[in-house]
Amino acid sequence: MKKMKKLLGGLTLLAALGLFTACGGSEDAATSSGSAIDKIKDAGVIKVGIKEDVPNFGYMNPDTNKNEGMEPDIARKIAKELTGSEDNVEFVGVTAKTRGPLLDNGEVDMIIATFTITDERKETYNFTTPYYQDEVGFLVRKSDGFTDTASLDGKTIGVAQSATTKEAIIAEGDSLGVSFNFQELGSYPELKTALTSKRIDAFSVDKSILTGYVDDDTEILADGFSPQEYGIATKKSSSDLNDYLNNLIEKWQEDGSLDEIYTTWNLK
Repeated sequence: MKKMKKLLGGLTLLAALGLFTACGGSEDAATSSGSAIDKIKDAGVIKVGIKEDVPNFGYMNPDTNKNEGMEPDIARKIAKELTGSEDNVEFVGVTAKTRGPLLDNGEVDMIIATFTITDERKETYNFTTPYYQDEVGFLVRKSDGFTDTASLDGKTIGVAQSATTKEAIIAEGDSLGVSFNFQELGSYPELKTALTSKRIDAFSVDKSILTGYVDDDTEILADGFSPQEYGIATKKSSSDLNDYLNNLIEKWQEDGSLDEIYTTWNLK
């Protein structure tokens, strides 16, 4: 009996030691994984998903081969805060369709790409307080004589794939008693080309984005609807990074830093 008690006692001790080691291992693993902020600081660079086809917001200038616009400027300010230099940022071009997957698979640390905050998206990603607000509008050919949203009844509207624009237009049409056909394309330049070639009757997205595509033959209708708030998106697991970015945005709103960027890119 004594031998049995000793054996059971030994097994209990080994189990306890095993549990202790396992717990210690888990703690070490959690510590070594580090926070999202620590990982960026260790890497010495932030990877940011950015638009490359939206003048004033995020645009790859073919003459300078440089990312220009409000959102790249915000990313550079973040890089300076996190790494000490605004040059420590790696831009990754995204579209409305690819920005989520690129964040999901860890190719970028954050998305700053006219990413509209919605309740549905907040179930998947963290969003900062909005750094910009806009509304949906229509770019049309002047020669067609469209005057407002209702005048587009039954017409074909071009929208970006995976954007919230289509749902916003449908909701606005329902409120006005009109309906539309849709053509979804992968990029804004494709949508502008479709408008120019008369494959669509209107190109729709947020109004400030449309301003980058206005020319002598087109105009933006006065109607605007469905306010769109843009936030910086991060993974749900990167709550520390989201809190950090949120504090930066709020600080820059208060001290006028964001207003300066808006003015630089004619977005005020």
